[in-house]
Amino acid sequence: MRNEFTAVIEQDGEWFIAYCPEIPGANGQGATRDEARDSLAGAIVLILEDRREDGLRGVPTDATRETITVT
Repeated sequence: MRNEFTAVIEQDGEWFIAYCPEIPGANGQGATRDEARDSLAGAIVLILEDRREDGLRGVPTDATRETITVT
């Protein structure tokens, strides 16, 4: 696993819609599959950044913070 997520892309009329089942609320749209996928990728980045900021808000200042990599 390397920051990989599932993109489900469906055509709805003239538009393509995309969503990520692993990240509730992450969805995108576009006139093409590529635009929908890129829109979804941007939404995923925004959601993860927001969740990180929100999750770290209550961390005590004297707590140790480290980065962990999952592969």
